[in-house]
Amino acid sequence: MHNGTSSLPESALVAALVAALGPRSVVLVGMMGAGKSSIGRRLAARLSIPFVDADIEIEKAAGMSIPEIFSAHGEPYFRAGEARVIARLLDAGPQVLATGGGAFMNPETRATLQTKAVSVWLRATVDVLARRIKRRGDRPLLKNGDPVGTLRRLVDERYPVYAKADITVESRDVAHETIVEEIVAGLRGHLQVSGAAGGAQP
Repeated sequence: MHNGTSSLPESALVAALVAALGPRSVVLVGMMGAGKSSIGRRLAARLSIPFVDADIEIEKAAGMSIPEIFSAHGEPYFRAGEARVIARLLDAGPQVLATGGGAFMNPETRATLQTKAVSVWLRATVDVLARRIKRRGDRPLLKNGDPVGTLRRLVDERYPVYAKADITVESRDVAHETIVEEIVAGLRGHLQVSGAAGGAQP
């Protein structure tokens, strides 16, 4: 039984997971800086399904950047457009879909995700998030004098809602592949796909 040789081969595990998903997408939710895009790309490659970033699709649909949408039209307008784009994208599954930090807060979007997706919350501490977003200047909700205070407020407001996601995985400073493996394990449990991945252990 060395290194899980009696378990499902990698290709069979991926095929079984994708078959169990059917038309549903794997949707990553969580705060800005949780790693949804970078983890999402690797997860999509692991599952051999497309990766889609909802924020990029929103910008395409609007013909302007997200900071521009916020400043020109305000957050409610952005959220309404975000909900429409995500609903449209979910009709094209299966895929790995990274969503913006506020997307899962919309009750209609959550209801759509329940039927058309498996949601995965990438949970991260405020310290991890603050460290990561300091490197980026494109976060409209943090353009004020106290970004860490704003971050804490958003965490307090959003985490009880994010906790409704189907699967929770801790986003922390480890190799991205480690987090991908934990998501795959979570998907196996949620989708009730038996057998273990042979190459999960180093």
